[in-house]
Amino acid sequence: MAMIEVSKLHKWYGDFHVLQGISENVEKGEVLVICGPSGSGKSTFIRCINRLEEYQKGTVLFDGRDIQDKGVDINKLRAEIGIVFQQFNLYPHLTVLKNVTLAPLKVKNAAKEEAEKLALSLLERVGIHDQAHKYPAELSGGQQQRVAIARSLAMKPKVMLFDEPTSALDPEMINEVLNVMKDLAREGMTMLCVTHEMGFAREVADRVIFMDGGVVVEQAPPDEFFKNPKHERTKAFLKEIL
Repeated sequence: MAMIEVSKLHKWYGDFHVLQGISENVEKGEVLVICGPSGSGKSTFIRCINRLEEYQKGTVLFDGRDIQDKGVDINKLRAEIGIVFQQFNLYPHLTVLKNVTLAPLKVKNAAKEEAEKLALSLLERVGIHDQAHKYPAELSGGQQQRVAIARSLAMKPKVMLFDEPTSALDPEMINEVLNVMKDLAREGMTMLCVTHEMGFAREVADRVIFMDGGVVVEQAPPDEFFKNPKHERTKAFLKEIL
């Protein structure tokens, strides 16, 4: 059984048919990179997987369970499917440590000492252990994004979604975030990454999918995807960004 099974997924915003019948499976431990032009439905697709966006037709199974079942606890679902956005969405009035411990304390009722111990170990894992008592405004963009990743990991998710996590960063800060993502991939985290960082895709992805106009146009292992794209639309896109 796949970790995530998406079948015939459709979503509309009013008259705009943003997702047009997408079917994709993601295996446990798989790293899936999703690329495509702006407006192709990439971000909407991954946001449907943890119900940040609701969809009108189709099914999404997570760990064998339909995420739209009436009995699904939405908070528990989002704890198990972490997401990191373009913007860091940290609480500016809380220290880095408190940003990371907030959800385990509130959602999982973790003991304060246990939550702080976990948070400090995660901040060390993402390379910013020494920033624990600073506030977000005192950090660089790359550091803030690494806090956002640590915050998601604090919920011990089974899957991580990344929605263009480096697009708001200055170029010199991009690698420090990508390196954390590479480490997660090597440790076996199941990941769906919407990104234009094609070097990351070549190095880390098990599979790359190209979306355009709300459909998956092409998918392949990275070597094949970059060296021998089949579809003319994929070739044109790669020519633009490589």
